[in-house]
Amino acid sequence: MTITGERAGLGGVFAAALTPMDDDLSADHAGFARHCRWLLKNGCDGLAILGTTGEANSFSVAERIAILEALVEAGIPADRLLPGTGCCAIPDTVELSRAALTLGAAGVLVLPPFYYKNISDEGLFAAYSDVIQRLGDDRLQLYLYHFPQLSGVPISLGLIERLLKAYPGSVAGVKDSSGDVANMEAMVRAFPGFRVFAGTETHLLTMLRGGGAGCISATVNVDSALAAEVYAAWQTDAADPLQAQLTRVRQALEAVALIPALKAVMERHTGTLGWRNMRPPTMALPAAAAGKLFADLDAVGFTLADTS
Repeated sequence: MTITGERAGLGGVFAAALTPMDDDLSADHAGFARHCRWLLKNGCDGLAILGTTGEANSFSVAERIAILEALVEAGIPADRLLPGTGCCAIPDTVELSRAALTLGAAGVLVLPPFYYKNISDEGLFAAYSDVIQRLGDDRLQLYLYHFPQLSGVPISLGLIERLLKAYPGSVAGVKDSSGDVANMEAMVRAFPGFRVFAGTETHLLTMLRGGGAGCISATVNVDSALAAEVYAAWQTDAADPLQAQLTRVRQALEAVALIPALKAVMERHTGTLGWRNMRPPTMALPAAAAGKLFADLDAVGFTLADTS
């Protein structure tokens, strides 16, 4: 199962960016631009905005487009953005993807339609094909989003093979958040040039050494500088101890609910109380859990880059 031919694409360390919110739970556009600017300054090659970590599915289509537009208007380079645009309804996915392409985004990260379960590859191929054909845009670089634990809809190697054969110029890569390294490695082997990103920086070094593109990770919101050190050193022995430290940080963070944990860390680091704001059903981390998280991070010697 091999697709031949190299395709250019994204690579490196991407944060699955958090979305800061005002007290009324609307998106804090200025705060988001500030956070994105800080991430780019501190090691991120790009930003996967409006994905799982960005609470995208708690925002309407109109709100998500407004967030995208505000970021670009604030000077965040559009070609460093990989917005999440996958929705249950294909017209919503198309509308969001078209807005991203119009703004000049580097690509779009697209969940499969995720409400109905036990969907065949035939049905998923039809869904992705419909999105690509409705867009009809040569600029499209579509990255598949494989997160079966949350979406309940896996993306198989057979589906990828079929999409690459039908749309070789449009289907560029995948974010694999399954945690299954063997599956990621199988994608890399089967599809040369297909950009395979691990969904956690725990597997960053393994993926780079195996021919993967990098990582797109929630916890890169706070450990971007360390992840960037691994990426810079991946071809040397110096990368191994850096990766071990990066993994320890990730393990501390994922021991509790991840979005509340990351927002708690950002609140502690910046002193900005607004970081605790989340749209239900996601809720802020209880004080006791936050205290344990901070102690665990302190124990592994973790510090954040200056926010100035």
